[in-house]
Amino acid sequence: MTAVMQGVRIVEVAEHTFVPAASALLADWGADVIKIEHVERGDAMRGLASSGIAVVPDDVHVLFEHSNRGKRSLGLDLTSEAGRDILYRLVAAADVFLTNKLPRVRTKLGIDVEDLRVHNPRLIYVRGTGQGERGPEADRGAYDSLAFWARAGVAAGVMRPEYGHVPVPPAPGFGDSIGGMTIAGGIASALFHRERTGEATTVDVSLMSTAIWSMGQAMALSLQLDVPWTPPPVGTRSNPLTGHYRTADGRWLSFTCLQAGRYWGSICAAVERPELAADPRFADHAALMAHSAEAIEILTATFAARPLDDWRDRLSAFTGQWTIVQHTLEAAADPQTIANGYVQECATATGVPFRLAAAPVQFDEKPAIPRRAPEFNEHGDEVLAELGLDPEAVLDLKIRGVVT
Repeated sequence: MTAVMQGVRIVEVAEHTFVPAASALLADWGADVIKIEHVERGDAMRGLASSGIAVVPDDVHVLFEHSNRGKRSLGLDLTSEAGRDILYRLVAAADVFLTNKLPRVRTKLGIDVEDLRVHNPRLIYVRGTGQGERGPEADRGAYDSLAFWARAGVAAGVMRPEYGHVPVPPAPGFGDSIGGMTIAGGIASALFHRERTGEATTVDVSLMSTAIWSMGQAMALSLQLDVPWTPPPVGTRSNPLTGHYRTADGRWLSFTCLQAGRYWGSICAAVERPELAADPRFADHAALMAHSAEAIEILTATFAARPLDDWRDRLSAFTGQWTIVQHTLEAAADPQTIANGYVQECATATGVPFRLAAAPVQFDEKPAIPRRAPEFNEHGDEVLAELGLDPEAVLDLKIRGVVT
């Protein structure tokens, strides 16, 4: 893979997943990311024992690895003048500063855009927030389950009356990871702009803005019709070749053939019901739509008669668009995942193997190979030496608790 971010240095003062996931992607693409961590406890994510959805394994903290792969770690006390001086020296040689600290915390620590641009006028300053940099709740923290999932219409977009509850996000850090991609794209754009114009920009991305963009088409329809977006009720679809069908062993097939009439003959052959292709009720697209309930009833009974593996074989020649509803382990073993390198092998500092989702963008037809996340302060001495601090100066900083 072409390391498109090689030569770019990023200084990160951020915790958890949303903002760190952005620099993790850029590290995969070749950037040098220096992660500044709390001088005593490190990134709070290191101590997260449970995501609220799944227990984090003891041997590999894969949630931390996902959003911190390929970085260098320095434990630094930013509440001290000496600690801020080290940060300012790092920033002076950096291209990007990335943070998810709240406005009041940035002001307290002296790491706001005005504070850092004094030391580097060409610095691209990047803020990741919950609800945005402005407004009455700009200084209020958030998680992706709140600002992304619940507040921006995403949860409501998948709710159904029969659930009787608000569904939880489908994965830990779901909105965080999508937001991280958004931030990474913003940083790349800002670097390009600076390359062309010499102008350093300030980049803002929030969980809420990312979710509203993700819901963009539903948002546009809602605003145009002045009706809140909700999914159509079960059983109201008019196209028998869109939606899901359950198999005999309780698995699901998913179809999205928007031109149902075009693919009706092919599906009839695949399910070994060729007589349906000549049935006047389903003779063309208009007839099929008019008799969709009957077609759906037939297909529901047909697919329910055989297990998934049978349908996997029988549908292999079907010319329409379909797939199997897979869980995460099946998705990781999917032939397309393997062929394209969408999951990559890693190992911890002690050699414990694990696997990670690869960066979703590839360059020159090769996936980015992620490196492991750093141990806490693993690169502290190395980074300080690069600043020209000799061993005696570093020891003095350690004794005073400025660095780890």
